[in-house]
Amino acid sequence: MSNPEVTIYTGYRCAYCNAAKRMLDSKNVTYTEININEDQAKAEEMVQRTNRQTVPQIFIGDIHVGGFDDMAELNSEGKLDEMLNGQ
Repeated sequence: MSNPEVTIYTGYRCAYCNAAKRMLDSKNVTYTEININEDQAKAEEMVQRTNRQTVPQIFIGDIHVGGFDDMAELNSEGKLDEMLNGQ
């Protein structure tokens, strides 16, 4: 089974975005970063997909993980690695 695609919506000067990217980097996860400050259409897409206006917003495959705190909680519960490995 292949690993699901990871997408992270980010913004400028966002400490939580940087923390989320550091966590993914530490796990050697390849991800697609979409900076909503650079593309208004992508900002609107993020809101449509999540019903949230804050960044980061993280997707593993089609699953909306939420923001950094949500991802960190999954990590502390041992569930993040399972999700990243497609389990």
